[in-house]
Amino acid sequence: MAVRSSATLVAAVLYAFLSPCDVRADWFGSGDNRFEIPFVTIGSPGNAADTTGAPNPAGRVDYTYRIGKYEVPEEAVRKANAQSLLDGAPLGITLDTRGPQKPATSLSWFEAARFVNWLNGDVGASPAYNFDASGEFQLWTIADPGYNAANPFRNTLAQYVLPSVDEWYKAAYYDPNLAIWWDYTTGSDTPPTPVAGGTDPGTAVWNQTAGPADVQLAGGESPFGTIGQGGNAWEFEETSTDLVNSDAEESRGVRGAEYVVATSPIGLSVSYRNSGLPPAFFMNVGFRIASVPEPASATLLFAALLFGRILPQRH
Repeated sequence: MAVRSSATLVAAVLYAFLSPCDVRADWFGSGDNRFEIPFVTIGSPGNAADTTGAPNPAGRVDYTYRIGKYEVPEEAVRKANAQSLLDGAPLGITLDTRGPQKPATSLSWFEAARFVNWLNGDVGASPAYNFDASGEFQLWTIADPGYNAANPFRNTLAQYVLPSVDEWYKAAYYDPNLAIWWDYTTGSDTPPTPVAGGTDPGTAVWNQTAGPADVQLAGGESPFGTIGQGGNAWEFEETSTDLVNSDAEESRGVRGAEYVVATSPIGLSVSYRNSGLPPAFFMNVGFRIASVPEPASATLLFAALLFGRILPQRH
């Protein structure tokens, strides 16, 4: 990833604070295999954690980052598969065939991680996740550049990652304008209205007999501007269920619920965190991408706190 000037970074920080729902797409692949992933900016670094959900506490993030506005669609994975084949290093990721803009499901956490690594390689960045020559997932070690003892799953030199438990939670439930936490991704403590699709405020794709919806039509926006973090498809977190990230085979956090008929909206709320083993395939679990700053950039981003902040309270 290219090194940017301090002045540019500070300007980006200020813009992130002033425009929490700023959307910018990053492009990958080439020719017929070119595709975009739109990201929203998640600002308000250093926010207070939520202490009412699962896990407890959750959602404090000390840096500005970006997260996919939508779940990753099938089309993006298929084009990455095709481009990687042309490049001589085929990904060969398997997934459902519901439609090009449906969420990419029936792929494992390991496959989602390899897709993330491909994104990094496509833009000349370091891989986020450590797969050995046999394709086995390994923890990063102190001998590896970019090693972080606090999270040996993720390499700090990567540009694109799977969102951590806190990155995902904050993007879904935190309100940067009011500096409070909501119970649901629609910026409310009331369960969202079930719909089959669309983007009306206060709606989510859940309690349906058919689905999922296209990722762009997966319900109303969160306060940060994401769509589909509640309902449509469950989503993998990067983080292990025990929050430690010390075991390559440990189950991973899964959040957000899905479109199918349900008896309770609790799966969409702050109170519920599911889990899944990383080699397993689930037809109702997809994922979204996050983009994080380089370590030096994160320091400058955190410096934006000098411009002032409002400590959040529970709504």
